[in-house]
Amino acid sequence: MPDVVFSVDQSKSMRDQAAPGHNRWHPDIPAVASVRPGSSIRIECREWTDGQIHNSDSAKDVRDVDLSVAHMLSGPVAVEGAEPGDLLVVDILDLGPVPQEYGEAPGQGWGYTGIFAKENGGGFLTEEYPEAAKAVWDFRGQVATSRHLPGVRFTGITHPGLFGTAPSHELLAQWNERERALIATDPGRVPPLALPPLEEGVLAGSLTGADLERVGREGARTVPARENGGNHDIKNFSRGSRVLYPVHVPGAKLSGGDLHFSQGDGEITFCGAIEMGGFIDMHVDLIKGGMAKYGVTTNPIFMPGNVEPRYTEFLSFIGISVDHANNVNHYNDATLAYRNACLNAVEYLKKFGYSGEQAYLILGSAPIEGRVSGVVDIPNACCSLYLPTAIFDFDIRPTAEGPHWGDRGRCAVAT
Repeated sequence: MPDVVFSVDQSKSMRDQAAPGHNRWHPDIPAVASVRPGSSIRIECREWTDGQIHNSDSAKDVRDVDLSVAHMLSGPVAVEGAEPGDLLVVDILDLGPVPQEYGEAPGQGWGYTGIFAKENGGGFLTEEYPEAAKAVWDFRGQVATSRHLPGVRFTGITHPGLFGTAPSHELLAQWNERERALIATDPGRVPPLALPPLEEGVLAGSLTGADLERVGREGARTVPARENGGNHDIKNFSRGSRVLYPVHVPGAKLSGGDLHFSQGDGEITFCGAIEMGGFIDMHVDLIKGGMAKYGVTTNPIFMPGNVEPRYTEFLSFIGISVDHANNVNHYNDATLAYRNACLNAVEYLKKFGYSGEQAYLILGSAPIEGRVSGVVDIPNACCSLYLPTAIFDFDIRPTAEGPHWGDRGRCAVAT
């Protein structure tokens, strides 16, 4: 078994662990362990909100979640000999929910998917679905089912939503500068355009006092992906995958968490994956001077593994970069095109008895495939969403007889 370099007691908050993790990116957060290149290690993780979401039939917990504490990350782990300019090579050996445990924390036999309220996080379709909702999933081996989404059953592609290396002071300053400038273009927007540093809720490992306050003032929030890796939310980043992270500080300082049992491409509800705590086993190594050797400066490189469910039949929904409600054309806007593809899939699933919120939750959590199909045929970008037909226990394919409508229950809501 790999050496456990970060352990978690799932009955305790991340703040109360023997070695606390952190929820901001900052180069001065001290490493909790140091390993040699060539080591195989295990990192245990809390669910990203630190256990604020419950196995219940109400979504009030999603509505009221405190996002100032997210994401709770395990680490940092230093790699001996790592220097700025190197590439940190991480091979995922294994990962999954909390092994052989059932309990109250996400990952102990269950996980959840949430639609976040527009005024508290929002999501990809937040204008259409602004209220909080939730689906709780039960795990049986590699399969997930939900009492809130009857008729759906699928094999998950377990993966970490978030892993990365620490930024340098210079890179951190660049992040804060550009994100504050973005916020300034529309400072009153709901949800906001970006999340600036926030002292409230900050956790920075063992740091206390003035050092902790400084991390709160300077540290980057963990919501987006950035040059160091961060919140990738790539569903195929699973067993057998390799990722090469740029190294910006001595030791690299690798951290991560936000484990997912499954996710659709885009994680469209914002909390669109099946969220859980658990473990990840990995092998770490270095390519000295790898950033210059391979021209890797603003991005990790990712090599997906070959472990994934074998769905072979899909129903594909197309979206183009047109605001249909107002008959306005947007030039090659792939984001709008994918949003339209998602909305088209939602409307289709509603014909089978699902509510819009239920359909939205399915697209966020099931292993759908999202593709940028065309960005050169002006003025319309074209994106497509591939929905596996085999995840349903009834036939969703269109026929002359019409859709097979049924009572699909209801998801958890906040009212």
